[in-house]
Amino acid sequence: MSHAHVTARRAGLIALAAALVLALLAIPAADAKKKKPKKQEEVVKVMTRNLYLGADLTPAIVAKSLNDFTAANGKISRDVEANNFPVRAQGLATEIKKKKPDVVGLQEVALWRVGPPSLEPLLGGRPPNATAVKYDYLQLLLDQLNKGKKRYRVAVAQDEFDFEAPADENNIPGDGPNKVIPNAEINGRLTMRDVILVKVGSVKATNPRSGNFSNLYVVTLQGVQISVTRGWTAIDAKIGKKGKKFHFVNSHFEAFDDANQVPSIRALQAGELVAKGGPVDSKLPTIVLGDFNSDNDTVAAGDQQAYRALTAAGLRERSTAKPLSCCLKTSLIGETAGGSIADFDHQVDHIMTADPKKVKLKSSSVTGRTPVNGFWNSDHAGVFSSLILR
Repeated sequence: MSHAHVTARRAGLIALAAALVLALLAIPAADAKKKKPKKQEEVVKVMTRNLYLGADLTPAIVAKSLNDFTAANGKISRDVEANNFPVRAQGLATEIKKKKPDVVGLQEVALWRVGPPSLEPLLGGRPPNATAVKYDYLQLLLDQLNKGKKRYRVAVAQDEFDFEAPADENNIPGDGPNKVIPNAEINGRLTMRDVILVKVGSVKATNPRSGNFSNLYVVTLQGVQISVTRGWTAIDAKIGKKGKKFHFVNSHFEAFDDANQVPSIRALQAGELVAKGGPVDSKLPTIVLGDFNSDNDTVAAGDQQAYRALTAAGLRERSTAKPLSCCLKTSLIGETAGGSIADFDHQVDHIMTADPKKVKLKSSSVTGRTPVNGFWNSDHAGVFSSLILR
């Protein structure tokens, strides 16, 4: 073999080795391009839960005479007792502890109180006088949630509908101490509340806010006009020290509404919620949830108004409708008293976001669609979502 041939062969080998080195160097660059990290994502777990106040108020609303009104209020009082919130609170707490939401929006967080029978609070003669607590749904739920370990705390609570009236509690005619309302043994008082709970130790909540809507349903009870107060609660929050801050709004729109009215009361309330400078207006990624008593397709056309007002303002659904989450068609929710899973045939409890590009849905589920401890936990099911903050 000639010297020239050896030299040429050696040069070829050197060139081949150089090409291999370049190829190997190029592989990490390509992999790095493929494995380029995504934008930082953070998961926030949220839940909306209507607790069910414990009775149907309709009979008292439609009562014509004082006797009928007192009898209806007595039935409400007995139904609340029969629906046993201390037991239901155990099931509700189990739902929440199992899903471990970072933030929970609660509606119909009832406070039931009693006092001596009188018409004066109803007629506006004096402030409510029923002050003895019978059932405090918030405290009873917290007791169950925090049994053995403090898990959740109240970030903000808002009083809403607050009403007191005489009641024939024992359903025995003529044995009441007040001769003007002879069948009434007590005055029963209902205070409705919306509440936001946050997980202890991991969620920092700031800027708590709450308020009532100016557009309210007005009902005439025994000749007296009563405004049914509804409203909202809100906080800014973040998960852990390095978490991304987000805005969280919880609300409950009117239930006793005229679907034929345009716009409906609840549609006007939705408009207040999303108005410029309103509760939803924030520069932060925003989560909005609650019992809106409305939907885009599972309710009658007139009842779609509020939901469509929310979506028209840019809110987008971030919860599942499979399975549906509302509602038992019975006021008594003991396991043997009535109610069926088939009753859950529409959706009014929603989790939505105001920033579709900033908040994405990771997963969603429905809780509380079967009875436990002898009771359904509520006439509503619960709705849970894991959301990704970008």
